[in-house]
Amino acid sequence: MATSTLARALTDGLRAAMERDPKVLIMGEDVGRLGGVFRITDGLQKDFGEQRVLDTPLSESGIIGAAVGLAVRGFRPVCEIQFDGFVFPGYDQIVSQLAKLRYRTQGQVPVPVVVRIPFGGGIGAVEHHSESPESLFAHVAGLKVVACSNPADAHRMIQQAILSDDPVIFFEPKRRYWEKGEVDPDLAAAPPLHTSRVVRPGSTLTVATYGPMVKTCLDAATAAAEDGHDLEVIDLRSLSPLDLGPVGESVRRTGRLVVVSEAPSESSVTSEVAARIQQECFFSLEAPVLRVTGFDTPYPPSRLEDDFLPDLDRVLDAVDRSLAW
Repeated sequence: MATSTLARALTDGLRAAMERDPKVLIMGEDVGRLGGVFRITDGLQKDFGEQRVLDTPLSESGIIGAAVGLAVRGFRPVCEIQFDGFVFPGYDQIVSQLAKLRYRTQGQVPVPVVVRIPFGGGIGAVEHHSESPESLFAHVAGLKVVACSNPADAHRMIQQAILSDDPVIFFEPKRRYWEKGEVDPDLAAAPPLHTSRVVRPGSTLTVATYGPMVKTCLDAATAAAEDGHDLEVIDLRSLSPLDLGPVGESVRRTGRLVVVSEAPSESSVTSEVAARIQQECFFSLEAPVLRVTGFDTPYPPSRLEDDFLPDLDRVLDAVDRSLAW
């Protein structure tokens, strides 16, 4: 195993996919000569050429539309959206075309398009650069939606997404790009793409989360251990389809669940997790499912984001409230 940042793990995963299949293309704004605004595609145009790493005009609708056409012709495009808030000009293409084409053709026309979206806050950015729009995509039938949280998953999940014949919206926690971890390059040993994973076993209470909040919840579990609370932390990884088997199994042991996300709480992934666990594990619950989320407001100016984003203290407060029930 080698140690890598999450950003470098994504780069290496993209490189491995391109080496494996000459039909894999990367396209987006400044992904070529610049290497992307976060340098995820750095060096790939030099190694694979301008025909496989394409700098596009500033048109998200054009990027997604062109990718749909390329996919129909047998290519596997990987589209980069520079920031989460920039995806909406391409939302019509994603919902009206990308999500529906394979189903519309009864599976005869695969649409292997991956749309990479850096998401979430915590980097002190301006408006439209720190949003968490994952629930909007998870609600769209025909799309697969995943979110990595660490270098190992980033490296494996991006390759698995590219291998999928369904369109995949791939969320990357931008404030975790520079955090390091071990990476196993053996793709065959990776868990399936659409599965959740226990990242810290525990017996007192279950915490389910994804993306940038996984590290926050692991830190909260470490802090809670000092008070004698043994938290089990589960990384959902796949937001559509959701794999709630490990969450349900955990809740049947602990009797308590806290769901954590940066996104606003209204009609969110955390809402779906809470509803389904209360439906499936009702007689095992010792307390209501609690949620820790961003607020139901537009993302605030950067000087206020520390008050907006869920942090260790807010997670621990929810844990205390659940245990006191």
